[in-house]
Amino acid sequence: MNVTGGALWYVAQTQVNAEAKAAQNLLRQGFGVYLPRYLKRRSHARKIEKIGAPLFPRYLFVSIDIAAQRWRSVQSTFGISHLVLNGSDPAPVAGAVIDALKAREDASGFVKLDQRPKFAIGEKVRVLAGVFAENLGLFDGIADRDRVAILLELLGRKVRVSIDADMVTAA
Repeated sequence: MNVTGGALWYVAQTQVNAEAKAAQNLLRQGFGVYLPRYLKRRSHARKIEKIGAPLFPRYLFVSIDIAAQRWRSVQSTFGISHLVLNGSDPAPVAGAVIDALKAREDASGFVKLDQRPKFAIGEKVRVLAGVFAENLGLFDGIADRDRVAILLELLGRKVRVSIDADMVTAA
């Protein structure tokens, strides 16, 4: 929903896995909501599929006209933990941030993410999740379309491991 009049965008933290429920409840109350989503790769029981997932887990954007709407009602909306505040007032988000996110959406409404990792060979990386979570390693190249190869120090030697690209970040 577009912001009109004196409405600005604000960030609301949701309860765990309640982004869609919170968005529905806010829409019912007359607030504008933007919940950016992307296609996440999920593997389950030897099957890999793409599912829609929130781009910012536990967060969504709410359009509020502070002068005309009762913004405190957002705080008690089912599915919302709280609005992100600056002191005692909601902290506004620059409209350019929302516009930039919407500009990256595809025809289905999913935000398109950069597909290729932005690491140079030999650059230090950190594993975010999985068996090797929090381990530091060196980027060693692209294993296939969705996986990268990294060198991990295991048992006193470097071992080449292939891991999902979204499970690695710069160290």
